[in-house]
Amino acid sequence: MRLLHTMLRVTDLDRSLSFYQNVLEMKLFRKTDFPDGRFTLAFVGYGEEKSSTVLELTHNWDTSEYEIGNAYGHIAIGVDDVYKACDRIRDAAGGSIVREPGPMAHGTTVLAFVKDPDGYMIELLSR
Repeated sequence: MRLLHTMLRVTDLDRSLSFYQNVLEMKLFRKTDFPDGRFTLAFVGYGEEKSSTVLELTHNWDTSEYEIGNAYGHIAIGVDDVYKACDRIRDAAGGSIVREPGPMAHGTTVLAFVKDPDGYMIELLSR
């Protein structure tokens, strides 16, 4: 077994694709419109779907907002240098650092949190 993808519902697919591609440097692997269902699926990530877990961004054409809910936590991404990654994200349009880089409370792991355009939290962890 293998984890294939995680799905996030997004309100503006172009804005979300810009964030995930330009700010988090993911690659768009495929994007498919489903006119009869009035939705679009876009799959982004760091490695091909056949061997890596990716994000599925779902845009329901007739939905303008979502509630994230209190059960959602975050997506975690490993980076070589959390401080440099945050500097790059600050310089890119669409990235919002919500927890500055530094050691986690009660530990030594260096991390930071970024929020995507729809408010989803993304944790950056040093590898």
